[in-house]
Amino acid sequence: MNIDKGLKHLKQKDQKMGRLIAEFEKPEFKKDTNYFEALVRAIVYQQLSGKASATIYERFKDLFTTNKFPSPSNVLEKSHEELRSVGLSNQKASYIHNIANAFNAGIVPDGIATIGDDEVIECLTTIKGVGPWTAEMFLMFTLNRPDVFPVTDLGIQKGFQLFFQLDEIPNSDQMIEKAEPWVPYRTLASWYLWRLVEGPFEW
Repeated sequence: MNIDKGLKHLKQKDQKMGRLIAEFEKPEFKKDTNYFEALVRAIVYQQLSGKASATIYERFKDLFTTNKFPSPSNVLEKSHEELRSVGLSNQKASYIHNIANAFNAGIVPDGIATIGDDEVIECLTTIKGVGPWTAEMFLMFTLNRPDVFPVTDLGIQKGFQLFFQLDEIPNSDQMIEKAEPWVPYRTLASWYLWRLVEGPFEW
């Protein structure tokens, strides 16, 4: 993703977005090549505060003697109870085993970075525990795809409401329609909507 080109496009197409870009720092997107780790991390961090999930994530990694992130096979060697022992919920422990099985079975192809966004979502959501939101975060922050717009994300919905000064949280169709000027850089626009929620910012 060409961040500078994307920011230039957003500034030209949308004056209000240009104000956010001027106000907040430039985003950083670093490609992650360990796809297994990225998905496991996403599951660990789901629906938990950053601090709690970081603690559980470190404990999870400490289960393994290897210095690098464990392989799918390493993870499958650990029992459900062992995964639970680091603070993972029943569901999350199962999901992590599901992801490890999917990688071992080749369900997640090595060449996932070369297929289209919709195909990536289709592929990942066949794994029980990986929903569309997790797949979208994977597209944005692991593969750095430039035009992902996670309309079901509460932070994005709130940011959108603030951005357009709406009385209530918008629905997906409204969001897609109003975000048309941000195409093909909706990933960057989304990042600024998240920042708008964090604030502080006033129009």
